[in-house]
Amino acid sequence: MEHQKVLVLDFGGQYNQLIARRVRDLNVYCDLMPFGMTAEEIRKYDPIGIIFTGGPNSVYGENAPHISAEILRLGIPVLGICYGCQLIAYTLGGKVEHAETSEYGKRSFTFGKQSAISAGIPQTSICWMSHTDRVTQPPAGFETYASTESCPVAVFGNETEKIYGVQFHPEVVHSEYGNKLLENFLYRVCGAKGDWTTANFVAEQVAALKAKLGGKKVLCAMSGGVDSAVAAALVHRAAGDGLTCVFVDHGLLRKYEADEVMEVFRNQLGMNLIKADAGERFLGKLAGVSEPEQKRKIIGAEFIKVFESEAKKIGAVDFLVQGTIYPDVIESGKGNSAVIKSHHNVGGLPSVVDFKEIVEPLRDLFKDEVRRVGTELGLPDSVVLRQPFPGPGLAIRIMGEVTAEKLETLRDADYILRDEIAKAGLNREIWQYFAVITNSKTVGVQGDFRTYENVIALRAVTSVDAMTADWARIPYEILEKISVRIINEVKGANRIVYDVTSKPPATIEWE
Repeated sequence: MEHQKVLVLDFGGQYNQLIARRVRDLNVYCDLMPFGMTAEEIRKYDPIGIIFTGGPNSVYGENAPHISAEILRLGIPVLGICYGCQLIAYTLGGKVEHAETSEYGKRSFTFGKQSAISAGIPQTSICWMSHTDRVTQPPAGFETYASTESCPVAVFGNETEKIYGVQFHPEVVHSEYGNKLLENFLYRVCGAKGDWTTANFVAEQVAALKAKLGGKKVLCAMSGGVDSAVAAALVHRAAGDGLTCVFVDHGLLRKYEADEVMEVFRNQLGMNLIKADAGERFLGKLAGVSEPEQKRKIIGAEFIKVFESEAKKIGAVDFLVQGTIYPDVIESGKGNSAVIKSHHNVGGLPSVVDFKEIVEPLRDLFKDEVRRVGTELGLPDSVVLRQPFPGPGLAIRIMGEVTAEKLETLRDADYILRDEIAKAGLNREIWQYFAVITNSKTVGVQGDFRTYENVIALRAVTSVDAMTADWARIPYEILEKISVRIINEVKGANRIVYDVTSKPPATIEWE
């Protein structure tokens, strides 16, 4: 089935993945692509609509990214957001000027004139602004629909041409009716049918995978994380006993996690799952190592060696399954943004496996879509809602050298944190939460005895895509329960601190 598609052209703004996710959440498929696509390339892509994202540049700046006016004459509806809004005005002869007063944060805006994209939105509502330039005069043939106190052209457009510009960011949750505006553009302007659903995706992928993998030998590396778990479950539905999964337990997983992987995938789903117990091997390689990047490299290299050893026992396979997801593809260089990091599931393992072709069934999905696919496939919440977890595992949540004693302490503290968050019903609200063993020890008193033990830091953040994150405001009484339980139940800890730093300036992980 060929889905309707929307094209999101990336001009380098911080919310660009979020725009694409919002479109997908409204059941319309979209791709985030570099802004440099030509009119002819866009015509071949055949989208029902185009969205220009925000970006850090001034449209009149020397190195500002521009588009050909021909793109705006293709007859395809266009929505420009922030920089994209200014770009439409600039390209078509309107005026864009530096604002005397920059607008950042929440602003009240008012529709002075209704249009297709304002249907169902109150005349006055709150939007999220982030700009220093602004459109002061729309192009000829365009009308101003809305304004704020200091932004005379907050929304403009041409109903006949189906081209619209919004100065604010409808994709962020702070814009009260932003999602409604996007929905109006997709359904009222572009004529979307809403055919991008989880059930459709699973049915189509399983059918395509059956045709491709039927009767073939398929190998999948499972990390215990959501992506590889869902990829394995999806391929298993198509390939059945033709799939062999190798689960490398490096001994750096959270409490009960390795057992749960085996229970769900081998016992419940009946997969051919091989577990490689390599905890002692990894711990030996990490002995005496404190530098975080060195830890990462050791773990990455050792993981590949263990997997290679298991793969050799299996022999040549036709397909290698990887849990690559859409943000991995974007961050590894598909989008306009610079390569942020090379992801372990975009490279690494192929060089040690004798295979013919890589299969990446989730490469078009965002993380929240992957979770929904997991639920559709019948995976339990304990797997589908699993916390984001770094490849090096607990090794980078232990500051300094990794030891068996520290791992035990951290596993127990982290389990208590996750247990209490779940009991409080906060596990679906908080993006990520975990414990860290700092490289500090402090004096404490437990009973009648003086102690000198580890400081445990708790980290919890709210986020949409992990690109930015805010520290979670966990109620004090919940934090108190967590602290009391860790001090009383966990050996090797006598002080608990809570990390109240957002990203940026900090990262989510400590190392």
